[in-house]
Amino acid sequence: MPTPRIIVLRAPGSNCDQEAAFAFETAGGKAEITHLNRALENPKILAAAQILCIPGGFSYGDDMSAGRVFGNQIRHHLAGALQDFKAAGKLILGICNGFQILIKSGVLLPDWADEPIATLTNNDSGKFECRWINLAVEGSKCVFLQGIERLYVPIAHAEGKFVARDEGTLDALERGGQLCLRYCDETAESGSFFTVS
Repeated sequence: MPTPRIIVLRAPGSNCDQEAAFAFETAGGKAEITHLNRALENPKILAAAQILCIPGGFSYGDDMSAGRVFGNQIRHHLAGALQDFKAAGKLILGICNGFQILIKSGVLLPDWADEPIATLTNNDSGKFECRWINLAVEGSKCVFLQGIERLYVPIAHAEGKFVARDEGTLDALERGGQLCLRYCDETAESGSFFTVS
């Protein structure tokens, strides 16, 4: 099997890019840390990769909201390249701020309307949450979660509440297998979820 090529896409304020690249290399991939400006100058560089990873951090200082500036750069300048990337069946992973970026860009959502159909917003607690939490893996198409039922992971965010445009959108995302993780307690069975955010 050929060695998969991974682009770890970073911008000012990104961190954990070295750790993400190391993890991919340890798993047998060939990771390249690439600054967003390189991709903006030449979106075709994305086509050579099989996996795109956007790591965590506080991209662009999380000005306006977490991941908004980086997400807008993707939405307005890399949409075509990422549509092609998705259409080719390649993998996209967002870690922490990277996930916020992908949601706010619209990349992970089924249609690229004028505005994203979902976002991540301020936690219900009204504060930055930094602790270990349990996640239940829902039936989803996510290859990164295949064979996993539950996760115990650290979180660190002020904007971790997933909000869809309306109930119909949320239902469609669920039916489409695009809601792959839910906050839960340590003994949760399906349906006994609670809000961490």
